[in-house]
Amino acid sequence: MSNVTITNHPLIQHKLTIMRNKNTGSKEFRQLVGEIAMLMCYEATRDLPLQPVTVETPLVTAEFNTLAGKKLAFVPILRAGLGMVDGVLQLVPSARVGHIGLYRDPETLKPVEYYCKLPGDISEREVIVLDPMLATGGSAIDAISLIKQRSPKSIKFMGIIAAPEGLEALKAAHPDVDIYCAALDEKLNDHGYIVPGLGDAGDRIFGTK
Repeated sequence: MSNVTITNHPLIQHKLTIMRNKNTGSKEFRQLVGEIAMLMCYEATRDLPLQPVTVETPLVTAEFNTLAGKKLAFVPILRAGLGMVDGVLQLVPSARVGHIGLYRDPETLKPVEYYCKLPGDISEREVIVLDPMLATGGSAIDAISLIKQRSPKSIKFMGIIAAPEGLEALKAAHPDVDIYCAALDEKLNDHGYIVPGLGDAGDRIFGTK
């Protein structure tokens, strides 16, 4: 079954509390999304494979570890997932970036695909899907299903806030996908928003309504 990690690091929790505040402006909100994504990426990449290389230090020549192949891809779910990209690329600048566009039908709350562009060599890569909010789970489930059609080495999901309903749905649909979130909130409301949550992440990142 899916391995779920809810990050309880004090720095992440502090930054997330500021993000939740309705008075936090777009500029600060956007910066915090990137910072939290970078801190979470540290945890999500803990099991990346290593290989030894020979390095000449100022004193001796010795073997040390480096990433094996550096074959990592980040796939944000448009549009809110874009807010997490800069943060993760600061840690892994050699990673490729794909994009999946999904929007939620306001009537059915089901995701509708409108864009999918993935790295050509994604079958050789470990993939991390990015989306700040795991609400109903529909977008994450559909995005991961699209990526699985290209047979990557592995897939992980990295979000910031999850609702219990979305977390359970994602675990049921993709039990082979490890899930990383900064917080597990109380519930979804009747409109499919996470409560207490932080509102619409896309609107708050990009300053739209």
